[in-house]
Amino acid sequence: MIFNYLYNMLYQIFILIVPLVTMPYISRVIGPTGIGVNTFTYAVTQYFILFGTLGVNYYGSREIAYRRGDKHKLSKAFWEIEILLVTSITIATVAFLVYVWFSKEYQAYYLAQGVALIAVAFDISWFFMGLENFKVTVTRNILVKAISLVLIFTLVRSKDDLFIYILITSLSVLVGNITLWPYLRKQVTMIKFSELSPLTHLRPSLVLFIPQVAINVYALLNKPMLKIFDSIQGTGFFDSSDKIIKLLVALLTSLATVVMPRVANSFINGDNEQIERLLRKSFDYISFLSIPLMFGLAAVSKSFSIWFFGQNFAPVGQILLIQSMVIPIIAWASITGNQYLLPTNHNKEYTISVIAGAVVNLILNIPLIIKFGVFGAAVSTIIAELVVTGIQVYYVGQEFSIRMLFRGSWRYWAAGIPMFVIVYLLDMRLPISLINLVIEVSLGIIIYFGLLIIMKTPILKDIYQMLRSKMKRV
Repeated sequence: MIFNYLYNMLYQIFILIVPLVTMPYISRVIGPTGIGVNTFTYAVTQYFILFGTLGVNYYGSREIAYRRGDKHKLSKAFWEIEILLVTSITIATVAFLVYVWFSKEYQAYYLAQGVALIAVAFDISWFFMGLENFKVTVTRNILVKAISLVLIFTLVRSKDDLFIYILITSLSVLVGNITLWPYLRKQVTMIKFSELSPLTHLRPSLVLFIPQVAINVYALLNKPMLKIFDSIQGTGFFDSSDKIIKLLVALLTSLATVVMPRVANSFINGDNEQIERLLRKSFDYISFLSIPLMFGLAAVSKSFSIWFFGQNFAPVGQILLIQSMVIPIIAWASITGNQYLLPTNHNKEYTISVIAGAVVNLILNIPLIIKFGVFGAAVSTIIAELVVTGIQVYYVGQEFSIRMLFRGSWRYWAAGIPMFVIVYLLDMRLPISLINLVIEVSLGIIIYFGLLIIMKTPILKDIYQMLRSKMKRV
C-alpha cells in the first residue's frame, strides 16, 4: 500500500508541478494582475468542469474496485461510465461556450482555459486508481509535464503572454490524459454497444456529484468573490497561497486515494476489522505528516513567500500563515470522508458534511472578505473545513472509537509546537535567502523528529520495520 501511496503522491505532485515550479517565474513575469486574471477565469471554468464530470472520479474508481475480479463486468462498467462522462462533458462544453460568448471580458483567456474542459472527457485516471495501478498514471505524465515546463520558460516572456501560459497548462492536461489510453488494451475488452447501459450509472454518480458541488463551492468560490468584493490582485495573492496549500494537501490526501479502493473491496467482502485497521493506521500517518507541515509552513511563511513569489507578493506570507492551519483539517477529512464514508456507501453522511461546509463558507465569505479582504477569505476557508471535518468525525464515531483515531496524535503536537516557535523566531531574524530557508527547514525537521524519538513515538518503529522489510526483499 505504501508504494501505491508514493506513486499516487507523485501523480498529484505532477498535476501541480507545472504551476508550482513556474510560479516564481510567472509571478514575476505576469505580475499580480495577470495571476489574478488566470485565477478568476480558471475558477469559473472549473465550475463547468465540475458539472461535466458528474462525480465520476470517486464513483468510477469505487465501481472499478468493486468489479476488478471480473474482466467482463469491469470492462462493461468502464465503457458505461466513460460514455456517460463524454456525454456530460459535451453538454458542459456547449454551456461553457455560450457563457464565453456572452462574457464581456477575458474571452480569449476563457477559451484557453476551456481546453482543460475537453481534457476531462479523456481522463481515465479513475479507472487505474480503482485497480490500484498508480504507476501508470505517474510514468505517463512525467514526460508531458516536463515538456510543458520547457514550453512555459521558452514562450512566456512578458505580461502579454498570459494567454500562451494558460493554453500551455491546459494542453498539458489534455495530452497527459490522452497518453493513458494505450494502457487500456490489456485491462478491458470491447463490449457491444447494445449491452451497455450508461444511464444506470447516472443516479448513483449524482449522489456523489452533489457533495462534489458543495466541496467546490468553498474550494473555488473564494476567488471569484475576492475579485468582486476585493480586487483582481487580491485574487492573485490568495491563489498563490492556495497553490502552496494544495500541493502539501495533495501529498497527504494521496494516502486516502490509495486506500479507498482497498476499503471498498473490504466493505464488499464484509471485512470490518480490515477497515478499522486501515482507518486507524491512515489517521496516524496523516497526523504524523500534516501537523509538522502546518507548523513548518507557518514558521517560514514570510520569508518563503517573498523568496518564492517575489517582493510584489509579500502579502502572500501573511495569508499562508493563516491558511496553513487548514492542512491537518483537510488531511483528516480525506481519511474520514474519502477513505471511509464514500467507499462504504455512507454517501448521505458525506453529503451532509460538505453541504454544511459550503453553506458556512458562503455565509461567512461576504462579510469577512468585505471587512478583511484576502485574510477574511482564508479564515472563512478554515472555518468551513473545520465544519466538514467535525461532522465527518462525528459520523465515523458512530462506528468506531474517535479516541482510537486521535490516540497518538498528542506526540505530533508536542513535537510540532516547539519546532514552530524556534523556526519562526529564527525566520524573523535571518535575511531572506534560499540558504537560510534550507537551514530553517532542516532545523525544523531535526527538532520534530528529535522530539518524536525522545518520546519513543510508535510510528517511527513501524516506518523503520517497513523500510527494513522492503530492503530485504530487494
